[in-house]
Amino acid sequence: MEDWTQAERIMVALDYPNKQQAERLLQQLEGIPCYMKVGMELFYAEGPSFVAELKKQGYRVFLDLKMHDIPNTVKGGAASITRMGVDMFNVHAAGGSAMMEAAMEGVAQASAGSNERPTVIAVTQLTSTSQHMLNGEIGIAGTVQDTVVRYAKLASQAGLQGVVASPVEVAAIKEACSASFVTVTPGIRPAGAAIGDQSRVMTPKEARAAGTDYMVIGRPITAAEHPRQAIEQIVKELSE
Repeated sequence: MEDWTQAERIMVALDYPNKQQAERLLQQLEGIPCYMKVGMELFYAEGPSFVAELKKQGYRVFLDLKMHDIPNTVKGGAASITRMGVDMFNVHAAGGSAMMEAAMEGVAQASAGSNERPTVIAVTQLTSTSQHMLNGEIGIAGTVQDTVVRYAKLASQAGLQGVVASPVEVAAIKEACSASFVTVTPGIRPAGAAIGDQSRVMTPKEARAAGTDYMVIGRPITAAEHPRQAIEQIVKELSE
């Protein structure tokens, strides 16, 4: 493929138990300028050294650990993550304003004297959260979208640059915050792909039309028989 521009919108979820499996995928995707998302399973197994390897290979890295703790703990965690050199990381908006502000203080502290700062985003509601779960189990009244937008506004006021949300809520988030407020959307499933454990999903083309900035795509690429062909097909679809 000649034009990889749309690949820059794609975050490949490296949901693997170890770096050997992740490296097999990386070999197959070599030269494609996508973001790499490192989540709990891989990070807890391999630690910061794997993040350093990805950065050395020229990838942008989203460290997806969803910090949610007392403000002082999150401040320290954010500082440690910033020193690691990741391009983006996240906290849970449910932790509240003080916690999110503390995360930004940790970033500022760790990047003092540097122009390089990670983008910090907040998780609003997981894409596996259904209306029933939100109301009946988590105990939050109203619609999923109402909660997502409220958390997005809270994150914006706390100085964060964006949120993680489902593609279904992107338009409402942009309207409530600003067009430049970053949206990172899991729950992206190419046409014909299995939905799995997600409940609020869109195709890549639909998500782009909704205005999302980044699409997190895992199994449709990582579990494909030919991962490179799978991402090429998505990029082709987005370029049309």
